[in-house]
Amino acid sequence: MREFRLGRSRPPAPVPLRAVRKIAMAAVVSGVALPLVRRRLGISPAAAIAGAAVAPAALCVAVPRSPKRDIAACTLQMWAYVAAYKMPHGSDPDALERRVKIDYPIVFDRAVGSGELPTVRLQRALAVPGRFRAIDKALISTHWVWFSVPHLALTYILYHHPDRFPRAAVLTYGVFDVGALCYWVIPTAPPWYAAEQGRFDEAAAESDGPVIRRMMVEFGEEFWREAWGPLYSVLGGNPFAAMPSLHFATSVMAATLLAETGPLAGALGTTYALGIGFALVYLGEHYVADLLAGLGLTLAVRGLDRPFMRAPITSAGRRIAQLGERARANG
Repeated sequence: MREFRLGRSRPPAPVPLRAVRKIAMAAVVSGVALPLVRRRLGISPAAAIAGAAVAPAALCVAVPRSPKRDIAACTLQMWAYVAAYKMPHGSDPDALERRVKIDYPIVFDRAVGSGELPTVRLQRALAVPGRFRAIDKALISTHWVWFSVPHLALTYILYHHPDRFPRAAVLTYGVFDVGALCYWVIPTAPPWYAAEQGRFDEAAAESDGPVIRRMMVEFGEEFWREAWGPLYSVLGGNPFAAMPSLHFATSVMAATLLAETGPLAGALGTTYALGIGFALVYLGEHYVADLLAGLGLTLAVRGLDRPFMRAPITSAGRRIAQLGERARANG
């Protein structure tokens, strides 16, 4: 007969290691699918985002490390970010619009511009109504290519300085993730939206045209024609994701990480960060206040890059890697 000790219960049976890999792959698939089917299945935004956020770690358990796997994990991370970025507006645009903050960045930028918005000063000095000069097209292109810049910087680091890649990826996507959280907590409108809401009607009455042009959209409609609508619907998605400016924050982070690899890469990264900072204000996409908040976010994330803060992240990464190795060895 079997003997049982009073007061003690049998520990739960561990999940077989060969099953861990299958569970991890299922988590990857569900992480990709949840943001897509959330509305149809009635899944809450928090659950969908949480499922998407688990997918990168699950992939690291299911698949051995390689440059391709690292790129795939970063892609899954950005998929989770895009879901978190778009979901506030996609879930209930009317509720988000009721919460949006419009005026406080205007107050700040007017103080910076001695009573007038820097965007208005720049467009009045450089833009020609109804036309797009070479400088306009260059600055609009600088804005458009941002969607690839932080990831190209990480790809460069992955292939040329692979030992630096894990830290660089954590810092870069840390900026993305904290920024997405800010968009949920403090939805803030950009300059072009404030202009549409009549915040600058007095200034518009004194000019021949709109006080702030949204030049990127004007040129996009002219350049891309019928393709602009579908293209913008993919790349846009939340008009109240302005504070802080992740365009500027992630570009500054990329510049600092590239500077650690060498002076040439750092110079290229810095030149781009300065260029997009100017473009964002000139094109009416962001206030100076948004850029300063983005800079502050980058500095804050880098400020957390200390040994005592890295230790838990490094430990978690090591445990995920070990679990993956054991699961694959037994799978």
